[in-house]
Amino acid sequence: MPSLKRLPFEIQGHSVAPGSRAQIHLPAGVFTNNTPVEINLTVVHGKLPGPTLMVTGCVHGDEINGPEIIRRLLKSSSIRRLRGTLIAVPIVNVPAFLNRSRYLPDRRDLNRLFPGSATGSLGSRIARVVTDELIPRCDAVIDLHTGTVNRPNLPQIRVTTEDQASFDLGLVFRAPVILQAPLRPNSFRAVCDELGKPIILFESGEALRLDAPSIRHGVQGVLAVMRHLELLPKRRGSLKATRKNTITSHKSYWERAPIGGLFTPLIALGKTVEINDSLGFVADPFGGPEIPILATRQGVIIGRTNEGLADEGDALFHIALFEDLEQVRDQMVAANQALPDLVPELDDHPVPYDPFTEEVSEP
Repeated sequence: MPSLKRLPFEIQGHSVAPGSRAQIHLPAGVFTNNTPVEINLTVVHGKLPGPTLMVTGCVHGDEINGPEIIRRLLKSSSIRRLRGTLIAVPIVNVPAFLNRSRYLPDRRDLNRLFPGSATGSLGSRIARVVTDELIPRCDAVIDLHTGTVNRPNLPQIRVTTEDQASFDLGLVFRAPVILQAPLRPNSFRAVCDELGKPIILFESGEALRLDAPSIRHGVQGVLAVMRHLELLPKRRGSLKATRKNTITSHKSYWERAPIGGLFTPLIALGKTVEINDSLGFVADPFGGPEIPILATRQGVIIGRTNEGLADEGDALFHIALFEDLEQVRDQMVAANQALPDLVPELDDHPVPYDPFTEEVSEP
């Protein structure tokens, strides 16, 4: 019996034939200067059937590692062997991206507006387009994020507690840390969960800055998930090997400034800490005492502020909690040694800044 011919990918009157790619513009609203707000996406529709994966960036408009990861993904020669469909959305929050801002022009957070409304605010309309037109067409989602301005994150995956399908994708991604956390109401992750779509959030680096580790982890992580889902041919290796370099935390907390003053960090991202370990200090700018910042629980530094000024109560160090710190320390060493290298075609513009080693590499 002859095989059935694969149908084109259809969305809002656009048609993408099997074995081709196309850029599609989905209308979402109108700017103040009467120009349209559009969500631009690239659809790569494989010749052979398979699942559909959506990769998104810039839900927060200043988290620019995401668009760079997606740009390099679309340049990869591996995509030519795609089975199924890839939906790549480098910039979800177009107004915030144009303003170099985390937030929409009305100062609202797009990641708290899902599922959105077709008659609501501009951000709510963007959320509605994503909810109605994109998420239902997917079998899985990878959402790319960074920390905020001056708050870099260690490469990490965020997944919903007790979501096994998403957790398995997180293991395949091979970031050093998986943080299981409850859903936030009205978030992108929450609406994907409601629609039964596995989703992982990749957090790495900081806003408004490109950095090599985040980009490399991101590109290779997405490609690894695509192989796992059989959108791409698999490589040698196993999930068992992946587990060795990925540690899972079920809870995290922030160490905060005990007073206001000049803040000096003394520990890097990815380091394990025990109770009473020194993390840094806050000093009185008028020559008063230096107040040490000590760890009150043991874990791994997964986020940190680089701000030199702190008010009393400011969040300084984000620490993921673990019980067996000795095992975690060994795994973090292995994870750092396994920082992926990209082939030249995907690393055509190497980014010299590396916030995790705090060194500037040679150009």
